[in-house]
Amino acid sequence: MRWTSASVRFSNDTMILAGDIGGTKVNLGLFDGKTRITEKRYESRDFSGIEEILDDFLTGNDSKIEKACFGVAGPVIDGKCRLTNLSWQVEIERLRENLGMDAVWLINDLAATAYAIPFLGPEAFEVIQTGTSVSAARISVVSAGTGLGQAFLVPGENGKHIVMDSEGGHCDFSPRNEMEAELLFFLQKKYSRVSIERVLSGPGLLDIYKFFKTKHAEHEAIDFPITIVERAIAKTSPVCEKTAELFISLYGALAGNLALQYLSEGGVYLGGGIAPKIIPLLQEGGFMEAFLSKGRFKKYLSTIPVKVVMDESAPLLGASQYALVL
Repeated sequence: MRWTSASVRFSNDTMILAGDIGGTKVNLGLFDGKTRITEKRYESRDFSGIEEILDDFLTGNDSKIEKACFGVAGPVIDGKCRLTNLSWQVEIERLRENLGMDAVWLINDLAATAYAIPFLGPEAFEVIQTGTSVSAARISVVSAGTGLGQAFLVPGENGKHIVMDSEGGHCDFSPRNEMEAELLFFLQKKYSRVSIERVLSGPGLLDIYKFFKTKHAEHEAIDFPITIVERAIAKTSPVCEKTAELFISLYGALAGNLALQYLSEGGVYLGGGIAPKIIPLLQEGGFMEAFLSKGRFKKYLSTIPVKVVMDESAPLLGASQYALVL
């Protein structure tokens, strides 16, 4: 299928097709310069590939698209990305052919989120730690969802940022105490290698729950991470509460590590689908306790702003901004 359009433009801005392609959902949007015109969400597993989704999104659309950029949940190598948590391969050449234009880019999905951070207003964030705002400073972005992504912004020229993508979610899971060591041994029975993504993700939340079930003789089966979160917030399941407590502590420890590794005085931002759903739990203190628990660097970390990205469309905005400046 080749998608074309021949409508007359009603703006002097550039019409951009932006996409956020993940293991759970695909968001597509059209931007007229910096203004979002339309947006639609699709469940990834209901489709065989991105081309089928684009066919639905663009059918009947008369906008003259001039550029397109897609954030994809996986490493982009030679213009191709095999999604980490979905059996799709997205290829830039196929997209260019189908869209009928050369101005098409693939970037990592967390890089797309990172590109959006400087353009989001205060209302797009929930503040976990106010810290001390520093302009022209490094920023870390970490997102737990279907997987675990990381990206970083480094100050560039003229007030702009350079974005570095990463596959840091696949670094080793390193236990901090006896309980986490037990979790590691538990997960090693299931996985050949235990990365930090194996615990800090939706599937990871379920695995932590199964770990605690073995310790507390819990017989109820829970198949969805959101159920664990809801019961933890409602305080109706001790096992779910313990699961969420450990998950949040691990999340805080990782965020604190990134703040130290990259001296992220511009802030640490939590993106992805999980953080916005666990705000009450993040505010209970366990997250920041783990974030700050870095010995001699506790005082330094207390100055780092920590915020949750509440706008699910942030990766779309970031992808559109990436395309706009090219």
